[in-house]
Amino acid sequence: MPATEAPAAPRTLPIAWFATTALVLASTTGLAVRGIAPAQAQAWPVKPVRVIVAFPPGGISDFATRALAPGLQEALRQSIVIENRGGASGMVGAEVVAKSAPDGYTLLAHTVSFSVAPHLQSRINVDPLRDFAPVTQVIDAPNLLVVTNALPVRSVKELTALAQRRRGELTYASSGQGSGTHLSGELYKVIAGVDIVHVAYKGGGPAVADLLGGHVPMMFSTLPSVLPHVRSGRLRALAVTGDRRFPGLESIPTMAEAGATGYSFSGWAGLFAPAGTPREVVARISEESARVLRAPGIREKLLAQGADPVGSTPEEFAAFFRNELTRWGRLVEQARIKPE
Repeated sequence: MPATEAPAAPRTLPIAWFATTALVLASTTGLAVRGIAPAQAQAWPVKPVRVIVAFPPGGISDFATRALAPGLQEALRQSIVIENRGGASGMVGAEVVAKSAPDGYTLLAHTVSFSVAPHLQSRINVDPLRDFAPVTQVIDAPNLLVVTNALPVRSVKELTALAQRRRGELTYASSGQGSGTHLSGELYKVIAGVDIVHVAYKGGGPAVADLLGGHVPMMFSTLPSVLPHVRSGRLRALAVTGDRRFPGLESIPTMAEAGATGYSFSGWAGLFAPAGTPREVVARISEESARVLRAPGIREKLLAQGADPVGSTPEEFAAFFRNELTRWGRLVEQARIKPE
């Protein structure tokens, strides 16, 4: 029987070989990862994108989204499906989006109310900072302070003087607790040091109807709701709430110019994605939205409805939104607005 040969001793590879191989693997792996990430970003979107508007049809977030959608749809080469989910000052729609997959296929369209609701609602199931990624501010939409012809004032200074003489007697209408039209009035109360009574309605339509009927003497309203009545002479415009005069209405001063120093309010609307949405996707939506908002004709369309296009970056919108949360939380405390 032939003798069994002893197994050959394993060949020892030099340490330098391992080092070289490791560098090659790391290099090729890095190239593979870098190659995959752009491919994933370029692949999005491969199906329709759903935008949940957190309010019923007709509001500024609904209008802004529908004005943006056609151009965004063309840029992304996918359908933009708009779905209105109103309720609880926009928090019903927000909760739907917060629970959606963070893949860029479900977005939230919300307004300034998103930075107010956490301070006014005792029970809230989402955290605007933790659960969402700001994408872009779509529009800036100031309100317009209007009074009835029966109120004997023609300026903000005269209104302030009258309100100070008749403390607790004057009322102002709003489209609901925590709405932009409500906050505008509360900000005026704090800055001007007046005591006017808030009357909340279930929407801007009923509020304006009672204003025209003489049941309430004033309102900080969205521009489209009252401009026709200002132009017809049924209402008197005293000031816009933004930090600059509104294009096309340059004859109407800002609240600050009219005597309420430090006053500035914007009923903005913007897009949010669920937290964890890839940064490349968020950036793509933001960039395409900005291009659409700069396109010929879109600015004129928005301005006609009382909205100025913005198109900010995700970083700019995130900083703006954090500031809004802090600002309106402070106002809720100062004005002693009780949570619902």
